[in-house]
Order: sequence, then structure tokens, then C-alpha cells
Amino acid sequence: MESRSESKTGSNPRSVRRPTAVRARVAPARKVRLESGRDVSEDGSSSASGFSWGRSAVDARSLDSRSRRNGVKPVKIVTEGHGEAEVVPSLPLELVISKRRCTWITAYSEPIYISFHDEEWGVPVYDDQRLFELLVLSAALSEFSWSTILNKRDKFRNLLDNFDPVSVSKFTEKKILSLRSSGIVLSEQKLRAVVENARHMLKVIDEFGSFSNYCWSFVNHKPIINGFRYARQVPVKSPKAEIISKDLMRRGFRCVGPTIIYSFMQAAGMVNDHLSSCFRFRDFRASCCSQLKINANATSLGKSLNQAFVLQA
Repeated sequence: MESRSESKTGSNPRSVRRPTAVRARVAPARKVRLESGRDVSEDGSSSASGFSWGRSAVDARSLDSRSRRNGVKPVKIVTEGHGEAEVVPSLPLELVISKRRCTWITAYSEPIYISFHDEEWGVPVYDDQRLFELLVLSAALSEFSWSTILNKRDKFRNLLDNFDPVSVSKFTEKKILSLRSSGIVLSEQKLRAVVENARHMLKVIDEFGSFSNYCWSFVNHKPIINGFRYARQVPVKSPKAEIISKDLMRRGFRCVGPTIIYSFMQAAGMVNDHLSSCFRFRDFRASCCSQLKINANATSLGKSLNQAFVLQA
């Protein structure tokens, strides 16, 4: 009986079923080379060891069943040191990986956070009202993530009069308490700090002409470009942020520690901390080069005109 079963097994190798994981390794999906330089298989898996998907992305329990019902297929991710897991991307995978972004932007990031990274974060801001908005949102980072804050931004704008510092500076005690009961995510302490900061901001505007002039004077009116290669190199604060923080606190501002101020500097474009591999860093560097050429041409033209006037005289 024993020899009969052995011969039967040997004559029909298909009767031996391999585990699913083993079959997947024997016949992997064909890989496609993307412009970002990493290999991604047609089923969405990535073989790049340097691409970070985040802790939640490698947790198989974090699958979004609603995304499955909406027709978004989970993709299998293989990450170094974490093994294999499935994630449901918040955007179609081809849209997320078509451009190489900073590594904290993953296939699992919320669309609103990806848009913020692509269109706002690191772009120089010179408008006082926008700077006040970013200062308020950066202060909220001590309690919430960027994704949570961005999802609540419209409510912030409605309740805080579109972040108009003149209007916010006139908020009464009754108005502050009504904001708390209206469902705004900020604590009462943070709300009071927002109102006080708006009042002190108006004093800064009177002294410097604009809050923008005040802020940008600390960086000589030019963005600081760091060009870090890895996310672990990006600091949470800097000596420059500590200087600005101390000066703001001296002027009466609240909730403006160096960590909050550095987040504000990043969001307002005073510091460009996009990784050097990110497409936004390359775009920013190209725009800076173009601006330098324009300035150089304008300087050259000015010198030529001055020489012409001297010769005519």
C-alpha cells in the first residue's frame, strides 16, 4: 500500500497542492519600472527597500472595508523588515506612485494630505492672512495630525472669520465660549491663544508694515533649502526656529514653541524640507534657478542703462 501511494503521487505531481504563499513566490507578477526608479509589480507590490509605507500600512488589520466595497482593490506591499501585508490605497495606486514624493506620503495617505504636500507645503507664503492661518494650524499639530487638521480646515475658516487677524482680535469672551460649543477641535486654551496672537500680530504689522516682513526678515527674505535625502534627517526644530519663537514670546504670543514655529516655517515655505528625491523639491529648485536668471538679467540691464546714461551725460 505504501509503495502504491508513492508511485501514484509521483505519476501525478498536480495532486500535491502547494501553499498559496509558496505558489505566489514561484510565479511572481511581472514587474514594471517606474520613473521614480523603484520596481512595482502589476498587482501593486513594491520591491524598493528605501520606500517607507508607514506602520499602519503594513498592518493587515488596517484594511478599509469601505474601500473594498467601492471597488478599490487592496495591493500587496513587501517592505524590508516588515514582511508582506495588504493595504487599501486612498487613491488609485498609479496616481500615488506616478510621481516620487517625500517618503511620508504613501499609498495609504489621505487625498487631502497628498494635495497639501503637492500644492501648499513648502510654497513661500507672503500674505498676512494666510500666514496667520498657518500659524494657527501649526499650533494645532501639538494635538492633531495634518490629515485631521486639513479635514477640519473649512470649519476653522468659518468659525475664525477666514483667519482674518483684525476680526479675530475682536473676539469677546462670549464668542470664545461659543466657539468651544460649536464643535471646533481646538481646546479652550488654544482658542484663547489664537485670539491673543491675532491682537499681537496687529502690533507687529504696525511696527514692520506686515507680518510677512517680520517673519521673512529672520531668513533674509529667502527660503532655506535643506535638500535632505532621508526623512529621518528632517528636524523637528532648528536654531532659527528657536530665535523666532523667543522673539514671538517676548512680544506676548502664546503656543509658539520652537517645534510649532518650525512646522509653521515648513508650511509657509520659509524652510523647504521636501526630500531631494521629491518632485516638489526639483520643481522648487528649478523655479529658484529661473528667478535667479531673471534677477541677474534685470541687474545686467540696469547696469547697461546706467552706463548709457553716463555716456550721454
